[in-house]
Amino acid sequence: MAEEASNATVDSVPEHSPVHENEQQKEDPPNAINHDTDQKLTSAPVPQNDADHADKNDTGDLVDKDAVLARVLTEKRLALIKAWEDSEKTKAENRAHKKISAVGLWEDSRKASVEAELKKIEETMERKKAEYVEKMKNKKAEIHRAAEEKRAIVEAQKRQEFIDLEETAAKFRSHGKTPSRLFACFKG
Repeated sequence: MAEEASNATVDSVPEHSPVHENEQQKEDPPNAINHDTDQKLTSAPVPQNDADHADKNDTGDLVDKDAVLARVLTEKRLALIKAWEDSEKTKAENRAHKKISAVGLWEDSRKASVEAELKKIEETMERKKAEYVEKMKNKKAEIHRAAEEKRAIVEAQKRQEFIDLEETAAKFRSHGKTPSRLFACFKG
């Protein structure tokens, strides 16, 4: 029973591990007296059990080796899958980062072109505004000039009327007559 318990702990450890080798050295030290050997010599049925147990132990070792090998292969496969997964995630992240950078560059170039267009439109509008302001100032100056001309004409006409009136008044004074048009309502 104690051997089965020790075999159960040995089964979980690989055959070439230091723990397994230490147990083999503990079991068969060169100068130690082996009590199991004394029991085998004294009793006949025990060697038959040991032989059966050895056969079971050999099949158990094979099963343990197969289990360990299967576990190692599974771990190796899982490690490869994990490495592949990490690699693909990194690639996907790099692709996404590259695309995000491309989108940022696209956005910047589009913004720059829109700003350039806006600046061009603003310059055009400023130029048109300046031209329009100049036209309005010219119109205003032309209107002012026309008004001055009309004022001058009116002043000239007024002076001419005054001159004409003074001449007529001088005629009336010289003839001694009163103007009939002016006092037509008083004549009776």
